Amino acid sequence: MPERKQLKVFDYMDKIEASLVTALLGGMTVVVFLQVFFRFVIKGSLPWSEELARYFMVWAVFIGASIGAREGAHIGVEAVVNFLPASLKKGATLIAGLLSVVFSILIMFLSFKVIAVLIKTGQKSPAMEIPMYWAYLAIPTGCILMGVRFFQATLEKLKAQKGEN
Repeated sequence: MPERKQLKVFDYMDKIEASLVTALLGGMTVVVFLQVFFRFVIKGSLPWSEELARYFMVWAVFIGASIGAREGAHIGVEAVVNFLPASLKKGATLIAGLLSVVFSILIMFLSFKVIAVLIKTGQKSPAMEIPMYWAYLAIPTGCILMGVRFFQATLEKLKAQKGEN
């Protein structure tokens, strides 16, 4: 992949996102390994391991979705945009990018409503008994990051299209 010139804040985001996803997936792997070891070797299970692995996976998926937005890995309208005449490509790219950002913001706001209910009701996770809103915070966190990354990717696509003309 060619090196992109980008703002320093995006460089920091790249490093933080990659580190978090690596740590979460590594932690999930360790927890699942421990569960298998305890279940089949020690003949006893860890009651919290499945839940923790699930929450690690959820957080990794939502942070990873931001990485996917940056890389253009999400379902998009590229195929449609590529068939458009050059005069319409810029507008279609802009509309697709803005819709992606708006979708991310909408999901973020709706997830905050769910989190508010979880905080109000005091719901806790069954095995670890941590507040459930900690697990659900992955949704708005990922959506904020995705919104920023969709915006970044749209700007990069528009710059690339400008260079083609």
